[in-house]
Amino acid sequence: MRYAVPVAVAGVAAATISLVPALADSGNPNLPKITAEQLLTKIAASDTQTLSGSVKITTDLGLPSFLGGVTGGGSPFAGGGGGDSGKGQKGGGSAADPKAQLTQLLAGSHTLHVAADGPDKQRVSIVEKAAEYSLIHNADQVWAYDSQSNQAYHSTGPKSDGTDHAKQLPKGFPATPQAAAQQALKAMGTSTNVSVDGTAKVAGRDAYQLLVQPKGGDSTVGAIRVAVDSSTGVPLKFTLTPKSGGKAAIDIGFTKVDFGKPSAGTFEFTPPKGAKVTEDTAAGKAGDKAGAKAAPGDKAAGHDGLNSLEGLNVLGTDWNSVAEIKAPKGALPGSGSGSQSEPGGRMNKNVQGLIDSFGHKVTGKFGSGTVFSTRLVNALVTDNGTVYVGAVNQDALIKAANAAAK
Repeated sequence: MRYAVPVAVAGVAAATISLVPALADSGNPNLPKITAEQLLTKIAASDTQTLSGSVKITTDLGLPSFLGGVTGGGSPFAGGGGGDSGKGQKGGGSAADPKAQLTQLLAGSHTLHVAADGPDKQRVSIVEKAAEYSLIHNADQVWAYDSQSNQAYHSTGPKSDGTDHAKQLPKGFPATPQAAAQQALKAMGTSTNVSVDGTAKVAGRDAYQLLVQPKGGDSTVGAIRVAVDSSTGVPLKFTLTPKSGGKAAIDIGFTKVDFGKPSAGTFEFTPPKGAKVTEDTAAGKAGDKAGAKAAPGDKAAGHDGLNSLEGLNVLGTDWNSVAEIKAPKGALPGSGSGSQSEPGGRMNKNVQGLIDSFGHKVTGKFGSGTVFSTRLVNALVTDNGTVYVGAVNQDALIKAANAAAK
């Protein structure tokens, strides 16, 4: 589940969190009529490069209650070590590591302060009652700081050539709203209904509401609403509702927004005195390798960049896409001699019982495995350690696993 849920959310809503959208005000402004095609063109043509503001993000994937307060350090979703356990010098053990911190956005409500000045400068701060976590990208430098633990994380990426900025960012770091929206539009194929569904007032600005709905199929996505600023074409609010109904699974939106240029100091960072700094010395090399594997325009760079993840293959297209992840030996319970297994790779009975309580066994040509379900994301973890995950129903996961087993 540590691998399945973060990757699934990235695959289903890669542009969702990256859009950094907004909380709607009351009111329906009277705006000129516009077609869906014209609104899509307006989004794609938006040239807004600067913004700052406050964002509220609420995520309700239907995770078990004891996992509702997802945090970096002790969470099964965390990619990093978190807490004071970090003695590694490559980012994995730092409480400030983005892989450990950003996963908290997978559950509950959070307030973010965001700023952007073109593709080379962005800042996101997650504001909690007694602490703040900030992630700052400035050219080839990435800094992250966790005030609660007084730990900082530093990464140096490849120098910008003016064409590919994504390689400089850790996975999940927001780029410009325009780039994220354009990426989302590319993911929409013939299996999608797109329409304009009225207007709204968002963060004090007039906006059109774009309604995106999958046409049948196996997707668990019911509808996506994107509030688009009527003046700039910038997405201001993103709401994703599951096919099963109920409240939104993902709701992200500006409560305040300003399209002026943020001050240069917004993107500067110096670790506070006494802060423990973890240097990610492997970041630049990893970025170069990723760029070599998938050059700009390469087919492998599609599927929202998921194919750049080691051991991952994306099956299917559009809304019915399923990510196949061949997890490292021992990374998943029962897939090898991990810390949760007994000698010989057998599952510890207590761990197996916990896993079984959240899923149910299925079989097929792939062998046997366990299906874990949420309101939006479903995952099949096979007994040989392969994970199939996506915003699709159980039958689609089994079908994908069977096809891959041929």
